[in-house]
This record gives sequence, structure tokens and C-alpha cells, in this order.
Amino acid sequence: MQNTSLQPGFREQPHTADWALEVWASDLGGLLQQAAHGMYALMQVKLSGEPREAYRVEINAADREVVLVTFLSELLYFTQRDNVGFDQFDLTWEEQRLTAMVEGAPIESIAKEIKAVTYHNLEVRETERGLEATIVFDV
Repeated sequence: MQNTSLQPGFREQPHTADWALEVWASDLGGLLQQAAHGMYALMQVKLSGEPREAYRVEINAADREVVLVTFLSELLYFTQRDNVGFDQFDLTWEEQRLTAMVEGAPIESIAKEIKAVTYHNLEVRETERGLEATIVFDV
């Protein structure tokens, strides 16, 4: 049984060459949101207030690890291509399909670049605080 009183979150984990981020939430949607917030926090992204921009992302995947890496990779792609960062997420996970409406704004500043989201030792685990994962980013 899950303890729903625990708050979702993220924190940076020490890693030798890359960046690692531990994330947790009560469900997959929350885990994806915390992972996105954590990724932007590692990059020290500051968004300008306007104009707001919305994107739709759809991912078909058999497991949660693929969904997690693909979702973050899509956000990273839009960040690099369009200079936009996201801070609002409306996520639906049904029958191995993620439908995400993400909203954000142009990036005012970014301190550190992430090259890629990796599968290195990635496992989405069920724990007493819901779902947990440690994501390694190639920098």
C-alpha cells in the first residue's frame, strides 16, 4: 500500500562524470513532472514570463523507463531547438500511451547544458513513497 501523505520531489545525487537525479512521486504522471522540474533545476533554467507556449507530446511505450527517458528527451529537444522550458504539465497515461500537454516560456538564462537523458542503471521502482527512479544525465 502506498503512503499518499508523502510529497513528490527530486534531489541531485552525486555521480562521477555525469549528473544523477533521484525523483519520487505517488504515480507515473507525478514522477514525470518531478523529473522534468529536476532536469530544469539541474540546468539552472530561468524562464521569461511571456509568451507562454504549449506543446503536445505522445509516447507509446511498453515500460515506465522508456516513457521516462523519452519524455525527458522530448523536453530537452524542444529546449535546445526552440529555447523553451516547461513548468506546467497535464499528463495522461493509458494503455501504454502517454499523452502530455506541456506549457512553458522562452528561456531567459541557462547555466548548464544537458546533452542527453540516459538509461544508465535506470529502474522505476515501487516503494513506500510511490514510484522512485534515479536518472543519469549526460553532460
